[in-house]
Amino acid sequence: MSRNGRIRRASHAGSWYTDSGSDLNAQLDGWLRRASESLKPAKAIIAPHAGYSFCGACGAYAYRQVDPNHVKRVFILGPSHHVRMTNCALTGTNTYETPLYNLTIDKGICSELYSTGAFDTMSLSTDEAEHSIEMHLPYIAKVMESRRGQFTIIPILVGSLSTHNEAKYGQILSGYFKDPENLFVVSSDFCHWGKRFGYTHYDRSCGKIWQSIESLDKMGMNIIEQMNPPAFSEYLKTFQNTICGRHPISVLLNAIDHLRSTSNGIRMELKFLKYAQSSHCETSSDSSVSYASASFVMN
Repeated sequence: MSRNGRIRRASHAGSWYTDSGSDLNAQLDGWLRRASESLKPAKAIIAPHAGYSFCGACGAYAYRQVDPNHVKRVFILGPSHHVRMTNCALTGTNTYETPLYNLTIDKGICSELYSTGAFDTMSLSTDEAEHSIEMHLPYIAKVMESRRGQFTIIPILVGSLSTHNEAKYGQILSGYFKDPENLFVVSSDFCHWGKRFGYTHYDRSCGKIWQSIESLDKMGMNIIEQMNPPAFSEYLKTFQNTICGRHPISVLLNAIDHLRSTSNGIRMELKFLKYAQSSHCETSSDSSVSYASASFVMN
């Protein structure tokens, strides 16, 4: 992928979320005010990336845990939906547009990541087609508005990684976890259920279909909270749950695991704070997507 393009436009504004800055600001403010502070200040969050009409309220529970006062860099890990990749890629642009204000890419950190030899570069078309990173930009701009112009972002597109590569990227990024001025945003929806997604797992002992989906998702969420990368991999292998951000989540878990193995006396906690579904599936002809928000703290 060639490094081209200087500005990434907000390509999903006006469809997946409003392109009106004032309306968007009011919408995000309302969702954040209704979400509770449960586990902050977050070092990392997991939050969904669907259209805001579906998951905006859920995402607020993760972003409510962010304290902008000491954040200077925001790493955003999003799964690749449109391009087949077996590694990770960085943006070739300098600026990401949002309807609120534009966000600046940290080219210095990107250079450090390139020096590992593990990162490719997204083409501008790939960058603008992908929604998993963009859907977090307005929320980042909103919660960081008091630090406008004083922070940078590092978008990372995560491909279909092997467990070996999940561990490798986790180890690379673990060093950045040690810096108290860094925040990590991990982009993921949870179960995509229905024939249109090719996934119809149904455990009838749970009750209705939507209850089976919730049980399956929460099984995975509980494993993620344990911060155990092999257990999460085994869960995915066993149930094939269609968690689209499974690779970014696994990179996060591996970064935490590496940090835990090399640091003594650091308290770490990862907790899910909100769960929702786009609809409640009752029959085999229905479909839904699940959303979950979590916060990770360390001190």
